[in-house]
Formats: sequence, C-alpha cells, structure tokens
Amino acid sequence: MLVILAQPVSAQAQEAPLKTERYTLKVETLASGFTSPWSVALLPDGLILVTEKSGNLRVMRDGKLLTAPVSGLPKVTVRGQGGLLDVVAHPGYRQNRLIYWSFAAGNDSEVGTEVARGRLDCQRDLCSVSDVQVILVQKPKASAGQHFGSRLVWDRNGNLFVTLGDRARQDEAQNLGNHLGTVLRVTETGAVPEGNPFIKREGALPEIFTYGNRNVQGAALNPRTGELWAHEHGPQGGDELNILRAGRNYGWPVITYGRTYGLGKQIGEGTERADIPEALKTWIPSIAPSGLTFYTGALFPAWRDSLFVGALAGQALVRLTLNGDTVIGEERIAGLGRVRDVREGPDGALYVLSESAGKLHRLTPVL
Repeated sequence: MLVILAQPVSAQAQEAPLKTERYTLKVETLASGFTSPWSVALLPDGLILVTEKSGNLRVMRDGKLLTAPVSGLPKVTVRGQGGLLDVVAHPGYRQNRLIYWSFAAGNDSEVGTEVARGRLDCQRDLCSVSDVQVILVQKPKASAGQHFGSRLVWDRNGNLFVTLGDRARQDEAQNLGNHLGTVLRVTETGAVPEGNPFIKREGALPEIFTYGNRNVQGAALNPRTGELWAHEHGPQGGDELNILRAGRNYGWPVITYGRTYGLGKQIGEGTERADIPEALKTWIPSIAPSGLTFYTGALFPAWRDSLFVGALAGQALVRLTLNGDTVIGEERIAGLGRVRDVREGPDGALYVLSESAGKLHRLTPVL
C-alpha cells in the first residue's frame, strides 16, 4: 500500500510564499504542464488523480506525475466547458478500488453530462480502469457548450450527489421532468435511493434532489451536519452559496441576483421569494466559483471550520469564515491564478489546482 500524503510530497518547485491574514503560505508545485485541469482527487492509497478537460485522467504516484494517462475510459466529447470533469474515489476504495468520474459525451449535434465508474489498477508506470460502467446519463442532451455542472459528492449513506447545469436552457431548470438545472442523488450503481424527495410525484424524475440550479461547479458535504453545501455560477453577477436540501427549488432563473450578459437587465421576478431559500452568500460581481472544501485539519488551526472556494474570474482562493451555517467573513488569497479545484488532504495541507497555470499546488504554513 502506498502512503505518501502523510509524508513530505516531492515538489517540482517552490513558489514565492503567499501572505494571508493569519498565515504565510509555503506554495509547493507538485506537478505542472496540465492542460485545462478540472479536478483533483487524493486517494486513500496515496495516489493523486487529476482530470484534464481534454479527456486525460492523470496520475501522481510516489510524488511523480506519470507520463501516460489512465487507459480504458469511455470516449469524452470536448465541447466548450464540457470534457472530462470531476473524479472521486468510492467510499470503499481500499477494498474495491472503484473511482467515479463525470464527463461530457455525445455526438456532433448533442452532448450532455454522464457519470461512469471503473476499477483503477496501476502496474509500474501504467494505470488503467476496468469493469467500466456508465451509471448516469443526463436527460436530455443539448447542443450548447456550457453549463455541465459535474461535481460528485458522497453522502453519509453511500449515495452520490451529481450536480448538473442547465445546459443554456435556463427555463428548463424549473421543470422536474428533466435533468437540466438540477442536482441528483443516486446510489453507487445509479439507481434511485429510498428517501429521494420526488419519488412519488407524477411527472418528476425520481433521481432529482434539488432543482432551479444554474450551474453548480463546487459542492462538499458539511462535516459537522452532513448536509450538502454548493455554490453555483450566476450569469453577470449573482454567484451563490447554498445549503442544498431535499426537494427545494433554488430559484433559477425566476429568482436570482444575476443580470443578462452585456445588457445588465433583470432576469426573472426578482431576488427573493418566500418559497426559495435565501443564499448564504452571493458575489456581485461574479467570481466564477469552482471547487469547494471544508477545512478540518490540524496544519491551519486558525482556519478550522473555514470553507474554501476556488475562483476562476476572481483568480483567487477564497476563504469563508463560518459561524455554524452563517458566513461571517471572506478573505481572498491571490497569486494562484484561476483556481479550478481545492481539496483538503489527509495531511492537513490544501491542494489547489490552478487552471491558468496548469499546476497542482500544495499549501502549508511557513513555520
């Protein structure tokens, strides 16, 4: 069994330290040269996986980025924001070596988000997946090249949350008869778990957990409560952070702080309505959030219970200070470029994937 994350990880280079309100951060570059990286997964056996939107699943082993990508993945359709997107390990990965990934798939006219799983095996410097199964196919597919959502999060019962964007068909986010603009909850095999909120509603797809979500590219389970927290992209302004609760409508495109691109005109009915949960946090102007992780580690004791958000347009790692379910402060840590993903490692370090730099960084405090 490989155990590398609890030990110093070999870094290609050390970047200039970053100053924050509480810490000076040591920035190590673990790997570079990624093309449009989208997600990083820290596996229990010490392997690190990084997806590239172009369709490559890359592996770091013993501190080294393997040259060859993982083989055996189904065909990925690269269109606009779509491609190979999120990757996570199964909760029982140590026993079954299963990984799950989301990706865009389709043809010349239509494409949509799908989720697959497979058994990961690495021999020497070559890795592959076997027993590959597509467990979820977004219905319907669409011709647009944006809003694929695609974050994957396990709940405490072993069910999988899958975030899906509206695929630029915004009015459909209010339609429970399709997957557009929804977050789904399925079992490890893609079946509908007991307790899903719309199982008995006629005309609703039973795998839907929430709806009225524009494009969720960051989601994480709150370690304190077990609830799903997620942020989503607004259009021109109006990014939101929400607690996603079963059966709730999160408003898009009826209730939003966002405005139409270029013209700045109001979208929908307004910014609030009694039956729509109020966002915990909104960003105007937009920071284009991507990636989300709660920090619970020991390396940064002053940051325990903080929530970290990657910012693409904002080109920062955003730290939100929490008091229970309330956001009481925000700090923006610049110098990492367009942050596509952020994860807490088992060593207590923060692992940050910079899309613009094509690098995977490890952040630790300067002691």
